[in-house]
Amino acid sequence: MLKVNFTGSLKAVALGWLVCSTPMSIAHADALLDEAVAFNGTILHLQSDAPGLILGAVRGGETSIMGFGETQLGNGITPDADTILRIGSITKVFAGEMLAHAVARGEVGFTDPVGGYLHGRLGEAVAKHPPIRLIDLVTHSAGLPREVPRAESPPKDPFATITHDAFAKWLETEQLQFEPGSSIAYSNFGFDLLSAALSDAGGMPYADLLDERITRPLDMTDTGFDLIEATADRLMTGHAPDGSPLPDVPSGSVITGSGGLRSTASDLLRWMQWHLDHGGPDKEVRFLDHAVYVQRDGMKTVLAMDESGRMDAMGLGWVAMASDAERPFVLQKAGALQGQMSYIAFAPEHGTAVFVSMNQFDFASAYAMTELANGLLANLSGY
Repeated sequence: MLKVNFTGSLKAVALGWLVCSTPMSIAHADALLDEAVAFNGTILHLQSDAPGLILGAVRGGETSIMGFGETQLGNGITPDADTILRIGSITKVFAGEMLAHAVARGEVGFTDPVGGYLHGRLGEAVAKHPPIRLIDLVTHSAGLPREVPRAESPPKDPFATITHDAFAKWLETEQLQFEPGSSIAYSNFGFDLLSAALSDAGGMPYADLLDERITRPLDMTDTGFDLIEATADRLMTGHAPDGSPLPDVPSGSVITGSGGLRSTASDLLRWMQWHLDHGGPDKEVRFLDHAVYVQRDGMKTVLAMDESGRMDAMGLGWVAMASDAERPFVLQKAGALQGQMSYIAFAPEHGTAVFVSMNQFDFASAYAMTELANGLLANLSGY
């Protein structure tokens, strides 16, 4: 866990802040969980330069969520469980679960080539390459670049030029970076191909499919790709490294697998409760979703996978960290987009989960955020 030594007035400030912190929105009875969230959230907010942050945790079916600071610098509004924020690449583990749903329903197989689910120019372009399987896409082992080179987008719509035509153009003219399945290298491109394929297999737009299979059954009413006007006053504003606020921009219709989702701490920890369940009608989906499919051992190269803790294996978008003397087995994923950085992790065998988000790009704070969250998860799991 992140360690901070308080002395003198700083300690007094921290303790005063801790006394003033109160849980947001979700009622529960675990006072020790409240204390752990309040204390760790206070430490992280004091150490970071972010205007605001949200920290939440689940243990034994109980949930605690607390907000610190401001949703936008200077606005005086404290974030809470229902504050809407961009979760960036945490979107990828939703895509991983969507693949698990599709496999459980018999719509696709993990080792199916993606080209069989992509039509038109994009499908023809994929077919020019060695077969890329769905499992390669969801484990970052498909040989695709992180991003596809594209034309510059207008500032108010920065993702507008991320298109399926841009994907097809790259696939038509370039070679894969490595043979699928031989290495691991982080790829947003791969996850957007995955969501396009799952949309085809499911017979409806990906956003509708996600609503039908994940968010609506769990009453995750604030999780989706578009900002609803009625909820705009609950929005967390992201900030650039210099502290200036960044505008809210549309996600577009293509980055549905890689990073376009918005959500709230309340919705995400409700989702974590689903992950920590061991029964019910979705137990087959959970079984598929919590497995690991690609071991680090044996890969020729591993790139850009260790920022939130060393990757020992890859699951369905989840970064798997093996248990050791200091932590349980953990599935985790970080995300950053438009001045917001978030991290979610859970220990399936211990009934514990942690979510944290801050609203300013600051990579030193990002490392501190994930270190603290991993430490908190270990502590809540009895380590």
